[in-house]
Amino acid sequence: MIPKTSGRPPALWKHHATRKTRAAYSTITVLASFLAMSPVAQGADPAEGRKLATQCKTCHGLDGIAKIPIAPNLAGESQIYIEKQLKAFRSGKREHEMMSLVAKNLTDQQISDLAAWYQSIEITAKMPE
Repeated sequence: MIPKTSGRPPALWKHHATRKTRAAYSTITVLASFLAMSPVAQGADPAEGRKLATQCKTCHGLDGIAKIPIAPNLAGESQIYIEKQLKAFRSGKREHEMMSLVAKNLTDQQISDLAAWYQSIEITAKMPE
């Protein structure tokens, strides 16, 4: 039960509202910084990525559906994930005979464009009955 007051909320409620406001502003600030850092915000171009993906199509397919059993499907994959993996191959943090060679000469912009292309491909799934 809420105690009767002089019509104004108790000081504790006022403090609580202030904390909620600060928390909301903090959340907005964090989200805005993530958006500002996102590859899309930095000008990733899926159309350019599609052009670059011609060198990926033998294994991953231009449509992002792998053509060989050891290659992962990339269609619909998160842009952030693809960028992180390509940069790891480029830096040597992650190694693979083919991918290390392919990623070695890619610029940050090319990586963002490729990742944007594969993320832009819509995938649907049908559950078995």
